[in-house]
Amino acid sequence: MQYAFRLAELLGHTPDRRKRPGTIKAIVEYTGLDRHQVAALLKNEAKYIPIEALSRLCDYLVEHGYATADQLPGALFAVKPEHFWELLARRKRLEICVGVRRQEAEDSPGTAWVVASDSVLLGEVLNGVSTLGGTAKHIQSTAKPMGHSRGLPPHPEHLQQSLVWSPGQVPETEARQRAEFTYQDFCQTDGDKALVCVGSVKSNPVVELTLAETFGSTPFHSEDDVAKPSDRKIPFFLRYRERDPHPPSNSAGMKLSVNDKNMEPGIYYEQADGSWVYAGGNRPGEDVALVFYIYRESLGRLDMVLSGFSGKATRYLARTLASRAEDFWPPIFSENYLQVGAFIVQYKQYEDAGEEGPTDILRTDLVAATNVIPIPAEAIARRMNR
Repeated sequence: MQYAFRLAELLGHTPDRRKRPGTIKAIVEYTGLDRHQVAALLKNEAKYIPIEALSRLCDYLVEHGYATADQLPGALFAVKPEHFWELLARRKRLEICVGVRRQEAEDSPGTAWVVASDSVLLGEVLNGVSTLGGTAKHIQSTAKPMGHSRGLPPHPEHLQQSLVWSPGQVPETEARQRAEFTYQDFCQTDGDKALVCVGSVKSNPVVELTLAETFGSTPFHSEDDVAKPSDRKIPFFLRYRERDPHPPSNSAGMKLSVNDKNMEPGIYYEQADGSWVYAGGNRPGEDVALVFYIYRESLGRLDMVLSGFSGKATRYLARTLASRAEDFWPPIFSENYLQVGAFIVQYKQYEDAGEEGPTDILRTDLVAATNVIPIPAEAIARRMNR
């Protein structure tokens, strides 16, 4: 069992240089610890911590009201997750966000609905978290620092579901305001937490905010006019279908760059050498999905996007999470205080699957030949280090 150091989480401190409120200076002045040591502890990068230094930090936390004496030093430590579902289950607060639609613009909010495939995927997330992908009965948790009872598997203490407007259902300004309110409410919530966005930018605008925050891009801003694909802020790209909603997005659009025209609808991603490839989404019998997450370990914060290119791909993805969640672990990129997982999932219908029947839209047990492709760490690193 490995532990993470959660000083940043207790202090509500973010390693983002643009948002630092003098935390390091305050700790150094109170404890007399070295500035570099404090910085490393805040980022969960320190290899060890002397007992004396730990004692001074505990005094600081008690004196400034961040914790009580009986909570320390245990509150400073958390168990590191060892697989995909545990990453979610060890969060104290889990929020799942989905986009909603309505049949007519004049319909009342009471008639808004969630797409069936998104509902299937949401259900699989809840199942995976509550059962750890079916392994909970085999796990004996000793996660006292996280506040869970001894002998029980890890599980969130608080579950929240959030609804936002899908593009095209209300005026664009209203949809964005709702998405920004939901996202900022999550960001400003204290403590260990996770936000899971179900759907793509075509159905869930909080996906756009999550990706923009991760890669330092401008949300709701099209990058179709970049000179070359490598100039894109995000190393994967969803090319809309003509019949899709086309909300402005830095992760989606109609062209990879100003010179890339007549592209097939679907998902593209960048390779280690900087070239881009088509993952699929438009050819008969084939489909594609995306799994993306960023885990800020020192803050105990997880942001995740689960997105199928089509409704069928979304149901395929639910099945993949149920049976092959280990394919999305470990994260493909780790640096300082954060870890990033980014995976393209290709689906190919089996040759003996037969033609679709009228009730296939209701099936939640769809299966297909599945290929999980990690987006190269080099593609992630190029953007995280910009």
